[in-house]
Amino acid sequence: MSGSRAGRITDDEINELISKLQSLLPESSRRRVAGQASASKLLQEMCKHIRSLHRDVDDLSNRLSELMATMDSNSPQADIIRSLFRSP
Repeated sequence: MSGSRAGRITDDEINELISKLQSLLPESSRRRVAGQASASKLLQEMCKHIRSLHRDVDDLSNRLSELMATMDSNSPQADIIRSLFRSP
């Protein structure tokens, strides 16, 4: 294989990556890009999904912060919540 071809991704590899990305989308998003969706449309849908996940994480983080602020830091519930954030 020549040096210029060594770093290139084949069409099969691109199709496999697109398929993997599509499998990561929730069912509702998959339906929007069903069939032989263009890579562009799939990437747009994936970006939309990632932005949605970021919003969900931010919302849950804010709710957790509010909950922790109202909770006695020595309570069993606070210990449970703190344990969820510790590394295994």
